[in-house]
Amino acid sequence: MSLLLILLPILAGAALFGLPRADTRASKIAGCAVAAITFFVPIAAGGDGNFAAHWLSRPFTASLHFAWSGPAYWIVLLLALCTFCAILGTNMTRPRVLIALLLMLEGTMMGVFEAKDVLAFALFWDLMLIPPFFALVGWGGHRETAWRYLIYNFSGGLLLLLATAAFGVLYGSTDVIGTAHQLQGAWAPWIFAGFAFAFAVKTPVFPLHTWMPPTYADSPPPMAAVVSAVQSKAGLYGFLVICLPFFSGAMAQSRWIFITLALISLLYGAYIALVQTDTKRIVAYSSLSHLGLIVLGIFSLNPVAIAGVLLYIVAHGLFSAALFLTLGYVEEREGTRSLTRLGGLGRANPKLAGAFTIAALAALGLPGLAGFAGELITLTGVFQAGLFWPALIALVPIVLASAYMLRLLQDVINGPQVEDIPQRPDLTLSEAFALAPLLAAVTVLGCYPHAVLSTVIPAAGALLK
Repeated sequence: MSLLLILLPILAGAALFGLPRADTRASKIAGCAVAAITFFVPIAAGGDGNFAAHWLSRPFTASLHFAWSGPAYWIVLLLALCTFCAILGTNMTRPRVLIALLLMLEGTMMGVFEAKDVLAFALFWDLMLIPPFFALVGWGGHRETAWRYLIYNFSGGLLLLLATAAFGVLYGSTDVIGTAHQLQGAWAPWIFAGFAFAFAVKTPVFPLHTWMPPTYADSPPPMAAVVSAVQSKAGLYGFLVICLPFFSGAMAQSRWIFITLALISLLYGAYIALVQTDTKRIVAYSSLSHLGLIVLGIFSLNPVAIAGVLLYIVAHGLFSAALFLTLGYVEEREGTRSLTRLGGLGRANPKLAGAFTIAALAALGLPGLAGFAGELITLTGVFQAGLFWPALIALVPIVLASAYMLRLLQDVINGPQVEDIPQRPDLTLSEAFALAPLLAAVTVLGCYPHAVLSTVIPAAGALLK
């Protein structure tokens, strides 16, 4: 069944190119149906959906081995839900092509998160770069942004492939995700460095982040929603399922390097978000800050922090997707992303303003919404690990998050209305249905985080065993 979650979106995306160009309704129905299937299959099937087929025997053994067990389960559901909402809420030109790219992105990312073989993980890692690249070029012609995104991430992917080959030769097999065995030898630190660089670029971590803000700002909103919500989690997932089980010694030796970079990401992202006037870039830099907190939690090497990290990965994905979709709708109606040109959304578009408010309050960590529990548990674990000063420093950007998110809300919703911007209609039915599952999940997870914690706490313990 796990192979179905990979092949179905990719094949459906390829098939959409055969539909008539003007058949937007059929494209949306087909895309939503595929995304819904990939969401409900893991829930209905139970177990881990294991699929394994022998692939290579020399110079090391490798398998086409996929499953949604362990930390991957909630990320797989997050990916399917965000893809469904992004497709349903698509209002862009040439929607058939964009929906096809979204489905192909879903399928390739399913391959990353379901892979139990490091070589399969690395191959899908590179494949998932293709749909966002074409989305950046195709909608708005952002070629410079597209090439920056591709060069940065493909450089990381190339090192990931080299590290995977070295890993296979040293260990004898790459079919190892889900197991644990410390790699020894002179080459082990260098292999870890290759993995760590690729994962740090993808997350991203300062100073390897410069591809991320323009990518999030220039991508069409449905693609930005999925990339920010899920693709950015691939690097974090790699740290958790590859580096922790096989290179925990190297992680312990290099932890202060990554803790320092995580704290810089936290502070730098929050400060730039505070002074930005482009709404999408505010959310992009806030994501850099939030992801820095997750990296800090991972390198605390504490089971409580790891459980908080797994919860916060899901929470961040939900409110990040909702924010980029709502900001996309605001831009579509007002024709601008500048805070100096926006205002009066609460009076003119109350439904859109309400959806935007819930997503923004979740991003600033309001108790009762999804972001709060993840931040609290992660910081508690960091403190328990004896990292008092890093935990204290991490509180500063969390406070700044309230400042820049409330500023964003105030200027967009309650700010003075610009006279020469015409009034536009409120949320359409499809837009409302696209946002509703994300906002409902943000609220439910905020009120009842145990739904996720009950499964991620054992996973966190297993990763650090």
